[in-house]
Amino acid sequence: MKANIILVCSCLFLISGTSAQTNNAINTQTEYTMNQEIAQRNKETVRQFFKALEAEDADRVAALFAEDAKHINPYASGLFPEGANGREGIRSYWAPVFPNFDGMQFPIEELYAMEDPNMVYVNYTGKIKLKEGAGTYENNYYSTFRFNDEGLITEYVEIFNPIVAARGFGLIDNIK
Repeated sequence: MKANIILVCSCLFLISGTSAQTNNAINTQTEYTMNQEIAQRNKETVRQFFKALEAEDADRVAALFAEDAKHINPYASGLFPEGANGREGIRSYWAPVFPNFDGMQFPIEELYAMEDPNMVYVNYTGKIKLKEGAGTYENNYYSTFRFNDEGLITEYVEIFNPIVAARGFGLIDNIK
């Protein structure tokens, strides 16, 4: 009898352990699937950001950002704006930029969601046609985007080579 009780208890233990493992596997799979969906949504928002820039639509750009978002240019070098704060600040940052050029393209070379799907990394090239046939300004960029739970951008960090930018705009002597 004692052996039967031990056998039944052992079977129940194995079943409950298997059940817990199954639940853990389901939870892990569910979390993975949710993270993949968040990552895809955020990567699409990054694509929309560049489409809005190419369309030269400051309102569309700003609509992708949270009210308290930040745009950061860590290598502004005293020649370019260091960034902007808030959705309206970001709209105001971009609105005067577009009339200075005859078109912009931002082909994406790499686009990855990070381990945290609310952070996206992108490597791209800026190809900006200067007015009055003055040529094309090109620079390589790396940016990170952080997102909130609603899928709005909370932080955009734009990293570019300030020497290339200064040369492209005739400002090389003004670098600090």
